[in-house]
Amino acid sequence: MFDIARRTALGAVLLLLMPAAVWISGWMWTPGGDPAVLRPLYWVTETVSEPWGILTTVILCGWVLWCLRFRLKPAAVLVVIIVLSLLAGQYVKDFIKGEVREPRPYVAWLGADHQMNIGEFYALKNKARARQVKDILGDNAQIPHWLNKSWQNDTGYAFPSGHTMFAATWALLGIGLLWQRKHYKTVTVLMVWAVVVMGSRLMLGMHWPRDLMASVGISWLLVMLACWLTERYVGPLTPPPAEKREISERE
Repeated sequence: MFDIARRTALGAVLLLLMPAAVWISGWMWTPGGDPAVLRPLYWVTETVSEPWGILTTVILCGWVLWCLRFRLKPAAVLVVIIVLSLLAGQYVKDFIKGEVREPRPYVAWLGADHQMNIGEFYALKNKARARQVKDILGDNAQIPHWLNKSWQNDTGYAFPSGHTMFAATWALLGIGLLWQRKHYKTVTVLMVWAVVVMGSRLMLGMHWPRDLMASVGISWLLVMLACWLTERYVGPLTPPPAEKREISERE
């Protein structure tokens, strides 16, 4: 378990590098930007948003089970552990958002440049917030229609980032569950995907760098719990020597 903690901690540090660098640089989100860059980032962020996040979970669960080759009962237990880890992250996120109540970058911009009262905005119900965003922006040429719609669907608080928590949890689960079985390509793809999801949240005006950093830390704690439960109720994550040789021969 110590080796898993060390590897996942290193993975968390790697995920933290990008938002930490952005925070230190003093970069601040502003509206505008090249649509050729922003639109692909929007589609990446949608892999985590409802309802596509459910499809992403199904696909990744299936892939992890295929990689591990567990029998039916252990596989079912592992899926339950993974899903509970993801759901726990979202519940923790909702609780913290309600306590911290940090405005999103685009909301702060609407308050500063469009004289919107941020306190009154967050006092409204979600549908009323969405209508206010739509009414204020109108046909603003700086904001593409698809981003306008995305903002209307995401009018909650910023800290921490649920999208980051989802993607970082999957990336760190990849390290915890698959690294010792030599599925390095899968782990690399998950890590890159998580970093791009995090970057999309910054570039689309949804989060501040500190939101992402806190989310990675929470994800690491959840993954450590998930790996402990997996070793306790499913089986050892480190393959026995004979299986290690078989994996090496397949590679």
